[in-house]
Amino acid sequence: MIGVCMTVISLAHLIPKHSISRHVNDLLALDSLLFLSSAMLSYFSIRRPMLAEKFERMADVIFLLGLAVMVVVGFVVAFELMID
Repeated sequence: MIGVCMTVISLAHLIPKHSISRHVNDLLALDSLLFLSSAMLSYFSIRRPMLAEKFERMADVIFLLGLAVMVVVGFVVAFELMID
């Protein structure tokens, strides 16, 4: 998922500069951090069995939030490319 975010950040340069491409880049950078933190929490849940349930719940919520942000950004990019 982090790779997808980085790919879309590079593709966002196709959007003209007068549009919201800067905000798309910022949101995708944040999204990459969300996916990274989700992966780290999943790893910590494997390494810390006593806190596994708490870490997994947090990882699930953060992952779903990251997916939601990615969908919103996808719609924004598609809308911007369709208008121009």
